[in-house]
Amino acid sequence: MASLGQTIFWSIISIIIVLAGAIALIIGFGISAFSIPEVNVDYNASSESLRCEAPRWFPQPTVVWASQVDQGANFSEVSNTSFELNSENVTMKVVSVLYNVTINNTYSCMIENNIAKATGDIKVTDSEIKRRSHLQLLNSKASLCVSSLFAIIWGLLPLSPYLMLK
Repeated sequence: MASLGQTIFWSIISIIIVLAGAIALIIGFGISAFSIPEVNVDYNASSESLRCEAPRWFPQPTVVWASQVDQGANFSEVSNTSFELNSENVTMKVVSVLYNVTINNTYSCMIENNIAKATGDIKVTDSEIKRRSHLQLLNSKASLCVSSLFAIIWGLLPLSPYLMLK
C-alpha cells in the first residue's frame, strides 16, 4: 500500500505532466477554435439561397463559396457573410448566405483560418438534397501538439492506479 506522501507525490507528477501537455497544446495551437459548417437551403430568403453556418471559429476566418458548374466564379457579389461573437466572447459563429443559386449544382462553403479549413458541400436537385462536409488541420505544429497531448494522457491512464498505489 502506498503511503500518503507517495500518493501525493505521484498525483503531483501526473498533474504536472498533463499541464505540460496542455501548455504545449496552447503554444502550438494558440487560442483557436474551428468547427464543421452545415449548409442548408435557406427557405426564409426571397430567392433560391443557401445558408452556411459554423458555430465556433477563432481567429476570424475567411469564407469563400465555390460551384462545381461555375468553377472559378467569384461569388463575393452574391453572398453575405457575418461573424457573430458567441456568449463566451472569444469564438464567433460564422453565417454566410449565397443568393441566386441554381438547381442541379453542387456548391461548397469553405471556411478557413491559419489553423483549419472546413468545407460544407450541398447539391440540391428537384427531388433531393445531398450534403457532405470535412475538416482539415492546416498547421502541422498544432496537429503534433494535439497528438502529443492525447498520447501523454492515453499513456498515463493505465498507469494511474499503479502510480497511486506505489
